[in-house]
Amino acid sequence: MIIKNNIHSSLTSKEVEEELNRVVYRLKYKKILKSTIYSLIIIVAFAVLIATFIMPVLEINNSSMKPNLFDSDIVLSVKKKKFKNGDVIAFYHGNKILVKRVIANAGSWVSIDNEGNVYVDNILLEEPYLVEKSFGESNIDFPYQVPDGSYFVLSDERDNSLDSRNLDIGCVSNDNVIGKIVFRIWPLDKFGFTG
Repeated sequence: MIIKNNIHSSLTSKEVEEELNRVVYRLKYKKILKSTIYSLIIIVAFAVLIATFIMPVLEINNSSMKPNLFDSDIVLSVKKKKFKNGDVIAFYHGNKILVKRVIANAGSWVSIDNEGNVYVDNILLEEPYLVEKSFGESNIDFPYQVPDGSYFVLSDERDNSLDSRNLDIGCVSNDNVIGKIVFRIWPLDKFGFTG
């Protein structure tokens, strides 16, 4: 003889509705979580592409651009095709990134007198960003013509910095330029546009 054990559990409509809501909520939660993760991945990838190819973020090390830029400043640069006199640019020199100010473009003639006055195409350059002028160390002959596809760059701290006045650095090829420094991100008390 077979005995059937009939256990009949009856759920109320409220319990069924609560269980259904719990399952629906779990499915919605998983869908929202998945969507959020995908969105964050896309945003991070987009930010990395921008930071790498359009607006590189750089940390200043061994700055020769005082008082405008200091060691450990974090700056934003913008990639451009051409730079004008006065622009502060970052560029590759060997395995280092240097930051200097564009003084003259290709084809221009640069001359510096013993007092540190800079002339571009025989016109005295106004340099309000300097604290002190200096001839500094130089192993090139002035007047000096900037080669094609290059920029003549100088430090804002002229007395003890290497820049285009020295053949160890020389003029900066346009191919080596990372971008123009436009904005300081860190430190926060100096947050803003640079010049």
